[in-house]
Amino acid sequence: MSPTSNPKKPSDTASMLEELVKLDYAAIEAYDAAVKRLKDAESKRQLSDFRNDHQRHTQNLGKFIKQAGKDVPTGPGLKQILTKGKVVLADISGDTAILKAMKSNEDDTNAAYERALGHEGISAELRDTLRENLEDERRHRSWIERRITQL
Repeated sequence: MSPTSNPKKPSDTASMLEELVKLDYAAIEAYDAAVKRLKDAESKRQLSDFRNDHQRHTQNLGKFIKQAGKDVPTGPGLKQILTKGKVVLADISGDTAILKAMKSNEDDTNAAYERALGHEGISAELRDTLRENLEDERRHRSWIERRITQL
């Protein structure tokens, strides 16, 4: 296979990471919208912490994008329409609906990180970072699922 037709070349890895960073920025905006709309203090506090995890993900993935000679995205692009929009629409139905919207968003980020971990040819350091970020995403989703049943 020629270097130009290899689907696992470094620029493909950088593109995949850019999409993850945009998704994390979209999650940040969705968490901001959720925290603003939630009435439950415990959910607000926990979702604020999860937002900070997503902020950290943009930074730890950004390092690898820079190493590939690419510019790190600084926002979500069009992804925010889906992620934040779910939360805004759920606002009319209360805290449980908002948390269900956030769970749907976490389903998306979990799936994206799982796909990224399946990307061939990534460094051990990047694989470890992706795995740690996925662990955060799974923890977020699990907490949200539990909280929905408690409200």
